[in-house]
Amino acid sequence: MQDLEGRTAFVTGGVSGIGLGIAKALARAGCELALSYRNETHRDAAIEWFAQAGFPAPLMIRLDVSDRAGFAAAADEVEHAFGKVHILVNNAGVSVFGPTDEATYDDFDWIMGVNFGGVVNGQVSFIPKIKAHGEGGHIVNVASMAAFIAGPQAGIYTASKFAVRGLTECLRYNLAPHNIGVSLMCPGLTRTNAWDSALKRPDQFADSGLGKVDEAELAQFGTGFDLGMDPEEVGEKTVQGIRDNKGLILTHPEHGPDIQEIYEMTMAALPQGDVPEGRLHIEHLRREANKAAAAGTKIALGDLT
Repeated sequence: MQDLEGRTAFVTGGVSGIGLGIAKALARAGCELALSYRNETHRDAAIEWFAQAGFPAPLMIRLDVSDRAGFAAAADEVEHAFGKVHILVNNAGVSVFGPTDEATYDDFDWIMGVNFGGVVNGQVSFIPKIKAHGEGGHIVNVASMAAFIAGPQAGIYTASKFAVRGLTECLRYNLAPHNIGVSLMCPGLTRTNAWDSALKRPDQFADSGLGKVDEAELAQFGTGFDLGMDPEEVGEKTVQGIRDNKGLILTHPEHGPDIQEIYEMTMAALPQGDVPEGRLHIEHLRREANKAAAAGTKIALGDLT
């Protein structure tokens, strides 16, 4: 089990919602914190919470996670302030819904740019710094149960979370030789204000095909979030997943029927028939390479044929 005492962690979107829940849990685990923010009111409220709880004030960095130069500058600022960074939590995202078949390029560019591009920017900006100090570390990419479960109103959002899932699962193999753990964290319904993302659409992505935002309808949708899990519970489960170096962190038990249905549908889709020996051999090599990678061996293309 990994001891987090004295480790430095950077959490994007860390001043509200799930990000703040994770930040609080990391503080309780003894981490030094740097948090990114966009909303100054949320930033100030977070600062007040840490002060009242008796924790050191986190380093606060204003950041749009889709800004590559800004993310690189944030990584430099964290390293300069603390000397080293050990934990990266890519949490910031937008929850925007609407019919995928009517979406425009602006819809795709905005949602994918934040939800997937923000994770990529975190990876490119921070991984070299975590590797460089040689003390190991951990990366958590926050996705959603939408990384497994699709629906008619969440096409681009779901695509972004599926992308985060695929990236994270592969990255875990890549970083195992460096003693850097990687977790995909997929929360379910959580008591946050994530539902109001559509009201914060940047001007440069104004051409939407998802329809004009009906604020009353959106607010009604938001009432469902009031029934969600406490973000601090999500945060504690996430930090335990870091300690245990879990590749997949699921926080909500109510998705069992969905996972079972996906499993059964997938197995039912597999055709029956004989498989040529050559193809069986290639798949055997892939499975063995994955096991070796998970155990800390660096895998090359030559290991797959």
